[in-house]
Amino acid sequence: MNAKNVLVIYSGGLDSTVLLYHYKAQGCNVRALGVDYGQRHVVELEFARRNCEALDIPFTVADLRSLAALLPGSSQTSSDVEVPEGHYASESMKVTVVPNRNMIMLAVAAGHAIAHKCETVAFAAHNGDHAIYPDCRSEFVEQLGKALALCDWLPVTLDSPFVTWTKSEIVAYGAKLGVHFENTWSCYKGGRNGHCGKCGTCVERREAFALAGVPDPTYYTV
Repeated sequence: MNAKNVLVIYSGGLDSTVLLYHYKAQGCNVRALGVDYGQRHVVELEFARRNCEALDIPFTVADLRSLAALLPGSSQTSSDVEVPEGHYASESMKVTVVPNRNMIMLAVAAGHAIAHKCETVAFAAHNGDHAIYPDCRSEFVEQLGKALALCDWLPVTLDSPFVTWTKSEIVAYGAKLGVHFENTWSCYKGGRNGHCGKCGTCVERREAFALAGVPDPTYYTV
């Protein structure tokens, strides 16, 4: 039986790194696609490249930096919008939403997958994203999956195995897979001296390690 060919949308973050290890552990033929959409924390793609080199996974970056000007108003694409601090579920975190980001990335990934004969496109949406990001909900995954199945004569499935998982469950699973968490990037502020420890993703990251009972190797500046 031939191994499944999977394209992972890969940011270099904790969740998508565990997803990468997940498919490698299953014996799949894995490719990875990073997306530069003009995000403040573009440093994440450096971590993505290093991890793919270590795992011998082909890694390509889609240069979509012009999207930043097309999708203003988010702290991730507009330098004049401050990155909020505090818990990830707080109402203030909605300023981190990049309009329609996942649909755009998944559409590009589907084309890349088809060109490389990958039957599956995967991304690492999880349960903790649902309150803030509408394009991480199970309903979104289900409906977009139907569209991707029709976009080419080569059927493409959309896989999001963590969509009902908590962040702590992903950390616990990653620990079992031997993920090098110190080589992942979450911080939305994007500083190269370490994670800020204050933004929503940093707070969520710290909390997830604590809940999972897994030592957190992350360097936080505060």
